[in-house]
Amino acid sequence: MSPFASPPDPIIFNNQVWEIVRQVPPGKVTTYGQIAKMIPPPGDMPQRSYDAFGPRWVGGAMAASPDDVPWQRVINSQGKISLRPGLEDQRRLLEEEDVEFNESGKVDFERFGWNGPDPAWCKERGFLVPPSLSKGQARLF
Repeated sequence: MSPFASPPDPIIFNNQVWEIVRQVPPGKVTTYGQIAKMIPPPGDMPQRSYDAFGPRWVGGAMAASPDDVPWQRVINSQGKISLRPGLEDQRRLLEEEDVEFNESGKVDFERFGWNGPDPAWCKERGFLVPPSLSKGQARLF
């Protein structure tokens, strides 16, 4: 079994994830990977290992999120809702926020992708500025 099956301190990691996800506005989506890229790798974990495991850890945090976290706004990097219990609820909640899905069940990141919070907000909290989800809106920081 991998030594990185879960974050070294799941409570700290989960709270970081939830703090970020609370910033995603209605009508926008983000990905597990985008959230993971905002959180620096814990301890002396190699970046390559964190890149592989971080999004999975974010998924675990979202599965345990408190009621005030807009969990429905986190989808996979393909623009789809991940297959799991609650799939229908997540789509319904997103559609109620006017997020649209194409015939393949994908969300258009150009229209509905969240490009992250203000860089100053990130810096104040020790987070990293995330990569943009929309190709036409690369960050210039």
